[in-house]
Formats: sequence, C-alpha cells, structure tokens
Amino acid sequence: MELSPSQAIALSIEAHQRLTDQIKTLTDEQAQQPSLLPDWTVGHVLTHLARNADGHTMRLAGALRGEEVKRYPGGGPQRDADIEAGATRPAEELIADVARSNRELEDMWRQCEEAGWPNAHLMAGDYWGITESPVRRLREVEIHHMDLGLGYSAEQWSSEYTAWELAQCLANLPGRLDAEQARQMVMWLTGRRKTLDVQLGDW
Repeated sequence: MELSPSQAIALSIEAHQRLTDQIKTLTDEQAQQPSLLPDWTVGHVLTHLARNADGHTMRLAGALRGEEVKRYPGGGPQRDADIEAGATRPAEELIADVARSNRELEDMWRQCEEAGWPNAHLMAGDYWGITESPVRRLREVEIHHMDLGLGYSAEQWSSEYTAWELAQCLANLPGRLDAEQARQMVMWLTGRRKTLDVQLGDW
C-alpha cells in the first residue's frame, strides 16, 4: 500500500499527538526505567524520537533552499552521542523536546507541501526521497512509541499504517530467509501447510 505525503502527514500528526498525550505525565523515575529496546531507557527512546524529528526538519529545510543537508551531519557517531547526551534529562525536558521537535517538523511539512516539495532529487545521503519523509517519520513514531514500554501497542496503529508497514516487511522478507525457511513460507502462503513453524530470528 502506498501513502501519499498528505495522507502520511495526517497520520503522523495523529501519531505525534498520541505520543505527546501519553508522555505528558511522565515522571523522572519512568524516564530512566528500561525501555523495550536493549540497553536503552525511556529517555533514550524519547531523545532519539526528538533528534529524528530534528533530522527530518534539517533535511527538508535544506531541500527548500536547494541544498543537500543530511539528517545526521556527523553520521552514526553523532546520532549515538546526541542520544546518550539527552537520555538522562529530567522528564519535563524530554517531554518539551519531543513536543517542540514534532511541532517544527509538522510546520516544515506544511512549508514543503505549499512549495510543491522542491528539489526532490536531493537525497542528502538517505535512500528515500524527501516526499517519503512523512511516512518514514510515521514508522519511527509508531514503532518507538511501542518500544517505550508504557502501554502503547500495535492494536492502536491505524489500518493505513499497518497495511503500509506490512508491505514493507513482506518486501524485505526473502532476504531474511534461508532456503528451507523460504520453502516452508511458500508452502504456508499457498495453503499447503496449515501452520507456519519458521524461526526468523531477530528482525
């Protein structure tokens, strides 16, 4: 399933709202508790979400000016360092950071839409074009909102996002399977097996 930029923006704004609604009462103790991601606290995940939004905003602002601006100018090391630096902040600062970065990204999407998404050929080191920014952000928020371990679940995902994500996962599935797993998967998909006993390992 494909999502247009305008559809993905609407869904992302809703996802941003669900996230900010849930964390608005976050305590300092909760912020430093383990998330569902190995070695990351809730503070790590929230800082990552804020820096990810800032990265989208920087890249899109660059495209509006006709410039190649990477989401993480310093690459992976900068990304990791920024997350570590922000992870231990008080809950109040984490909440404000997420809310601010969401608002600024939403405003940037509005500017890009009004301008007709100019300079869409500028990749700035990414493998997806700027018109995919809203749906890529949607994925980031929906998956990592769940990773916070604060009660958000896949049952709360929209049907539109679920259909888009399923298509992405299925497209990448062949590269994750060995020959025997692939045979079992095809047998199940074609109705030749009633159950699927394929151990896929870490995704």
